[in-house]
Amino acid sequence: MDNLNAAAALQEMKDRISALSDRIDLDGKKRQLEAMEAQTNAADFWGNPKTAQQTMQQIAKLKAQIDAWDALRARIDDAIELAAFNEESLAEEIDHEVTLLRDQVEHMSLQATLSGPYDSEDAILAIHAGAGGTDSQDWAKMLERMYIRWAEQGGYKVELIEEMDGEEAGIKSATLSIRGAYAYGYLQSEQGVHRLVRLSPFDAANRRHTSFTKVELWPDIQGDINIEVSEKDIRVETYRASGAGGQNVQKNDTAIRIIHIPTGVVVQCQNERSQTQNRERAMQILKARLFEMERKKREEQLAQLKGGTVSAEWGNQIRSYVLHPYHMVNDHRTGLKLGNTDAVLNGDIMPFMEAYLHAKITNSLSLEPEEQGELEA
Repeated sequence: MDNLNAAAALQEMKDRISALSDRIDLDGKKRQLEAMEAQTNAADFWGNPKTAQQTMQQIAKLKAQIDAWDALRARIDDAIELAAFNEESLAEEIDHEVTLLRDQVEHMSLQATLSGPYDSEDAILAIHAGAGGTDSQDWAKMLERMYIRWAEQGGYKVELIEEMDGEEAGIKSATLSIRGAYAYGYLQSEQGVHRLVRLSPFDAANRRHTSFTKVELWPDIQGDINIEVSEKDIRVETYRASGAGGQNVQKNDTAIRIIHIPTGVVVQCQNERSQTQNRERAMQILKARLFEMERKKREEQLAQLKGGTVSAEWGNQIRSYVLHPYHMVNDHRTGLKLGNTDAVLNGDIMPFMEAYLHAKITNSLSLEPEEQGELEA
C-alpha cells in the first residue's frame, strides 16, 4: 500500500487502541498503580513481609499491563509520523510495520476481552492421566511439556508444585503454577479432557492406542480468599517428593497432601523448601479450588434461574490430537483444526486459545456429538 493508505490504516489502529484503552479503564489502572507505589514508600510497608510481597507482585503485574498498552500506542504514533513523510523509499518499511502492528493490535484486542474478575490472575493448572495406562501417563507428560513450552514462549513464570511419576513412563499427575499477565484468562481454553490417538511406543505390536488426560484450572489468587477451612474437615499426610520438581525439592518427607473430606478434593505440594511452606502453599491451593467450585456453583444456579443452558465444564473431551493415521489437532468446541501437530505439542497453542475466546464472546462454543468421550479414572 502507499504511504497515504498506510497512514489511514495506522490512524484506524490508533483509534481502536484508544477505544480499547477506555474499555479496560487504562487510566484507572494507572491511578491504581500510582496509589500502590505510594504505599511502598510508607515506613511500615515491609512490616508485614507477606502482604508487602503480594503488593509488589500486584504492582509488577499492573505495570506490565500498562507498559504493553503504552508501548503499542507509542509504536503506532512513531509509524504514523514515519508515514507522514510520504517518502517512496520508506514504503516497504512502513508496509512491514503496518503488518506487524495489525497483528499486535489484534492480540491486544483479544486481551481486552479478558474482562472476567479473575482473567488477569495467575493460574494453577493440574494434569491427570486417565484411561490408557502407560500411554495415558506418557500423554500427561507430553501435555505438561506443551504447557511449559507455551508459558516459556509467552514470558510466563512456571513453577512445578507437585508431580507424581508414572509406573513405567510419564506422569500420573502434575500441578503447575503459571504466573504472568492473563495466565488464567488464556488457559481457560484448556480445561477438560484431551484425547491422543497414535501408534503406541509401549506396545510391542505397534498398535494404535487412544489415551485420555484431564486438565483442570483455577485462578491463583494471591490475596486472602474468603473461604474458611476447618481443621476437622481436612486430613493432612506427609510423603517424600518423587517427581523432578526442581532443585528445591527435598528428599525427606516434606511433601504435603491435604484431603478435604466434605468434597473429596485432594491437593498436593512438594516444591517448597520445608514441610511448613508446602502445607501453606497446599492450603492456598485448596482454598482456591473450593473458591472456584463455589463460584461455578453460583453461576450454574444463576443460569438456571435465567433459563439458560449450563455447560458441565466440558467434562467431555475438548480436543483431539491425532498422530496416526494422519496428523491433526481438532478442537471440538470451536471447530479449529491444525495439521502441524509438532508445533502444537511444542507449545504453539495460542490459535486454539484465541479461537476459544472469540467463540466464548459470540456464544458459539459447542461440542461435536460424535467426538464426545469422558475421562475414565
